Amino acid sequence: MSDQIRQLSSYLGHLVKARTRHGVHSPFVYELISQVLRPSDPLPEFAPVEELRDELLRSDQTIRVNDLGAGSRVFDLPVRRVADMARSALKPPRQAQLLFRLARYMDAQHVLELGTSFGISTLYLGMGVGEGVVHTIEGCPQTFRIAQHHFEQLKQRNIQPVLGSFRTRLPEVLQRMPRIDLAFLDGHHAKEPTLEYFEQCLAKAHNDTVLVLDDIHWSRGMEEAWQEVKTHPQVTVTIDLYNMGLVFLRREQAPEHFVLRY
Repeated sequence: MSDQIRQLSSYLGHLVKARTRHGVHSPFVYELISQVLRPSDPLPEFAPVEELRDELLRSDQTIRVNDLGAGSRVFDLPVRRVADMARSALKPPRQAQLLFRLARYMDAQHVLELGTSFGISTLYLGMGVGEGVVHTIEGCPQTFRIAQHHFEQLKQRNIQPVLGSFRTRLPEVLQRMPRIDLAFLDGHHAKEPTLEYFEQCLAKAHNDTVLVLDDIHWSRGMEEAWQEVKTHPQVTVTIDLYNMGLVFLRREQAPEHFVLRY
């Protein structure tokens, strides 16, 4: 089965299973849908981030990419146009702003992001945590430099960017973090690394931690990783939004797995 056919089949299966908030009987998840997942008007502070996105989409710049993850379905050349990369890799505004609302709703102060890219989702997380700190790791030096420039341009000083592979740099970043309130695992779309980084994050997680896995239906391997995460003994509640999955460790919650329309 080709990737395109598999993804179409996966998406149609998601639509069949997906519920709206009116089919959800968990008070915690119902409130989360109301406060975080339902569309809301963009806040004024979103505008500068979206201006950066527009600049990236119009950019004529090319960069040499050092891709340490599972690679791209769209590009196979080491030198790529920034605009093409932005079009392919950036989380759409609605999903990036969900990260902002989730960080704010969960009162996250210690956030980890794997996969900085051009820093758009990182900026939303940085705004969402207020006085908290976002630790973000990126493997591509030229992409990393563009993200750094964006953080400086918007004077978002609570972001601590780290250059290097997740496998090398994640342990030292975790050592510096007192705990993880929110983790956004993006950038390495393969089963084994995803499960490895998920396990490493659990060492710094607590009852109210939320872990966000990106592109859980990107490949068969990512779907298998998602299924393993759902059955992990520390996981109680998961929410499948198709493009990303939310994972909660709340011991007071009855184990339940939701597939929601988003």
